[in-house]
Amino acid sequence: MDQGMLLAALLTTMGTIFVAELTDKDALFLLALATKTRASVVFVAGSVAFTITTAIIVVLGSLLIAVVPVTAIKLAGGSIMLAYAVLEYYRFSNEERREDGREERLLERSGRGVWSILVPAVLTLIALDLAGDATELLTVVFLARYQDALVVFAGAVIGLVAAVAVETALGNRLGRVLSRKRIKYLSMAIFTIIGVTVIVTTLFGA
Repeated sequence: MDQGMLLAALLTTMGTIFVAELTDKDALFLLALATKTRASVVFVAGSVAFTITTAIIVVLGSLLIAVVPVTAIKLAGGSIMLAYAVLEYYRFSNEERREDGREERLLERSGRGVWSILVPAVLTLIALDLAGDATELLTVVFLARYQDALVVFAGAVIGLVAAVAVETALGNRLGRVLSRKRIKYLSMAIFTIIGVTVIVTTLFGA
């Protein structure tokens, strides 16, 4: 790809993953922590965790692309995004109590020092991300589309870290705007749009 195409790929990856992360399950976890403990600790935890998980997904995605046709990956990714839109309706209500429990356990450690909450927060975010996450799927789809691991990795990490910065900086204010109910419906809308876009552009070569 030439420089113009590389920049377009970087910005597209960054912007899409930024928006998707703001409406993902990780957002609820980060927002809750940011309202109850130091924002700087939450920002570092999110940035470290998402850099690690993005590196893992880019490596695995690159291996997948080497053995599976790119078109099949794109179509499968778009279809799964549409399935995510349906499953989002049920996911938040089922995970709400589990996430609240994680937050309480982490906050119980906050009085023992920064490391006692930073390390568990990083590990929890990694587990949440690798357990099944929309941004992971988007990363693989972008790898299939652009076939440039470095650009996709950079775009994904920048988008994720930017989302973490917004969540931790705005804290309570963003938490009031992005309630669980609103995140649920925003997620459904975003996943539907992304899924349809991926399928249409793949089928019609846009």
